[in-house]
Amino acid sequence: MKRIFSILFLYIILQRFTISESYSQNRDNLRIAFWNLENFFDPFVDSTKIYNDYTEEGIQHWTMSRFYKKRNNLYKTILSLSEGEPIAILGLCEIENTFVTAMLFQETPLRNHNYRVIHYEGDDRRGIDVAMVYSIDKLQLIYSEAIKIRGPDNRKIKTRDILYAKFYDRVGDTLHCFVNHWPSRYGGEKETVYLREMAARKLRSKVDSLVSNSEYFPKIILMGDFNDTPSDNSILNVLGAKPLDELKRSDTLVNLFTDEKKLGFDGTLKHQYRWQIFDQIIISRSLYEAKSLHYDKKSATIFHEEFLFVEDKTYGGKKLFRTYIGPKYQGGYSDHLPVFIDLK
Repeated sequence: MKRIFSILFLYIILQRFTISESYSQNRDNLRIAFWNLENFFDPFVDSTKIYNDYTEEGIQHWTMSRFYKKRNNLYKTILSLSEGEPIAILGLCEIENTFVTAMLFQETPLRNHNYRVIHYEGDDRRGIDVAMVYSIDKLQLIYSEAIKIRGPDNRKIKTRDILYAKFYDRVGDTLHCFVNHWPSRYGGEKETVYLREMAARKLRSKVDSLVSNSEYFPKIILMGDFNDTPSDNSILNVLGAKPLDELKRSDTLVNLFTDEKKLGFDGTLKHQYRWQIFDQIIISRSLYEAKSLHYDKKSATIFHEEFLFVEDKTYGGKKLFRTYIGPKYQGGYSDHLPVFIDLK
């Protein structure tokens, strides 16, 4: 009997150690995520901007109660995405200002995760910007800046900034992160492709600058809504982000979001019948191959919980539960799905 008790006691101790060790490892992981929030505006009139559709008197009839409903939808999704641990870095786009990020990260249960927000007012005509949210329990911010994008032949051509930030993790590794929201296809895909290629060239020049000024190849993360797929010229050739199975010795950027079969879902947004992957996370080869802080293999995921969808009665299957479809209020979440990877 004593022998059985001793074995049982040892088993319990080992189980507790295993659970504790597993939890510790999970806590040491860094989740890196991105989400396009679909027009996350406050409901107030901004006299400094021409665009005020998202106000009570605007064509979207955007009220405070609708704002709170969207805010609550967003924070619940982010909590689900985080799986109980703070997300190390969360890139966001289509946010209007610091008021909406404060209401999301300081006035909801997300405040318990000690997030801080990096945001710079941009030049977008509708007033929507990119932002970066990080956990001070996971990372230390060293530097940040908004990178302006201007046309080489026409300086009046402006698009949304690229947001850059440099971090240290808890063991001294350095991470360089860029959040993007490239020009949309509004007006036609072919007619606007030069704008996305312009953004790609700017981003590539910043990556090259980091590499040339570093003794070792830096660990870099590029994330965003690129408004192009991984196989489009802007990403594949101008930026030079390649699928893992197509990497050549000279390639330095790995696109982790090239194969929907390995990502858990068909795409991050839907146009009529077709799902596409516009939202992607791209990393430097050094982050993929490192033995210290490195990419957790096969962790790249399109987050696709059922509550983010509704039935698609027009084209079949399901579609995203959006906040608006045109001027018609739906009360949903976003027209894009979040994406994430884990670092170990």
